[in-house]
Amino acid sequence: MGLTDLVTGLSENPYFGAGFGLFGVGVGAAVFRKFTQFGMIYFRRHYMVTLEIPCRDKSYSWVLNWLTTKGAKGTQHLSVETSYEQKETGKVLTKFAFVPSVGTHFFTYQGNWIRVERTREQHTLDLHMGVPWETVTFTAIGRNRQMFYDMLEEARVIALKQFEGKTVTYVAVGSEWRQFGHPKNKRPIKSVVLAPGLSRKITDDISEFLKTSQWYHDRGIPYRRGYLLYGPPGCGKSSFITALAGHLDLGICVLNLSDRSLSDDRLNHLLSSAPQQTIVLLEDVDAAFVSREDTEHVKTAYQGLNRVTLSGFLNVLDGVASSEGRILFMTTNYKDRLDPALIRPGRIDFQALISYCTHEQIEDLFYNFYPESSKSEAQNFINKLKELGLDSRVSPAVLQGHFLMHKNSPNSAVDGAEQIRLLIPSHMVAKSIASSLTNSQ
Repeated sequence: MGLTDLVTGLSENPYFGAGFGLFGVGVGAAVFRKFTQFGMIYFRRHYMVTLEIPCRDKSYSWVLNWLTTKGAKGTQHLSVETSYEQKETGKVLTKFAFVPSVGTHFFTYQGNWIRVERTREQHTLDLHMGVPWETVTFTAIGRNRQMFYDMLEEARVIALKQFEGKTVTYVAVGSEWRQFGHPKNKRPIKSVVLAPGLSRKITDDISEFLKTSQWYHDRGIPYRRGYLLYGPPGCGKSSFITALAGHLDLGICVLNLSDRSLSDDRLNHLLSSAPQQTIVLLEDVDAAFVSREDTEHVKTAYQGLNRVTLSGFLNVLDGVASSEGRILFMTTNYKDRLDPALIRPGRIDFQALISYCTHEQIEDLFYNFYPESSKSEAQNFINKLKELGLDSRVSPAVLQGHFLMHKNSPNSAVDGAEQIRLLIPSHMVAKSIASSLTNSQ
């Protein structure tokens, strides 16, 4: 049998023809599938735009809020986030915020259909936040990435509008900063009465610093500034910093150096990663360290209280790895207990004494509480304090406490000035009486 006869016989064989046909169909299907896969890969790479936002990114919460209010507001699949807000009156309000649930959602933006997929990894935790790892992925047809920029900017603006006229406070949790409570209404800077001209001097200094980053860069000077406010307790150090942050539209990062879990490395990381446009506040720094000039007995008493060392803290302030663009405030009641190396220029650039009220401060505080009062009423109050020997040893906190007890009557505040003795610590009253007797002699 020749080759021609063999081919003819196979072609006429129905079983062979059927098998060959199936083989051809299978090959064709495989080729079509591969071609389709290649085409989809090529199409996704060149004609689709994808944006992935992990839960650790700052914009993650902004985008979820934006999706509910502006984007996928028509979705019926939602998750709830419950929060509590305490008003100044003490009343607590419960708020429910709805965000798209885990899954796939569709919406249109700037005339484009966008697919958004929110995924959650149940077996993967965010070690910093202790919650399951989540991502939100946006997919759109086309090559226009600008709409994602516009979307993120719109989400940012909406989120920041919630903080307009408010001061945001952050605290250190683990190795990151988290917002503490709800944003508070800005405190008017004029409500914190300091020595004449001091408030303006500090405010002008920070305002100039914020405008001169290029000046620092051109001269090779580290762009950071440190402030130390020292003085007796209750004189308005922390209150002034809070009001100053609100006045300059800055947030506040509060860090407790006495935290036993705080180490030199973690402190360095926290100061380097502090949110932008914030003031880093370290209160009562004298309680965190001992001076190298102190006696061995004092050093032994402080030993083991915290893990942050003085040398480590000094390196954080102006070492090689210290951060740029930082505004740092320290407060203390006892400046003489601080190590001289801690407050030298370059680490502390501006020092200010916040002490007991002068006569001008007493008068300004009186007018703050009683704006309709007369000059004579304010002077009568100052004269009353002189008679009691309290005019040079009274703090703004004490005066505020007294005025709150007589909030509706300036005359009552003058007549009841004797009650101020009850608001002053006993050792301070003794000093005031002794000073008054000395002056009378």
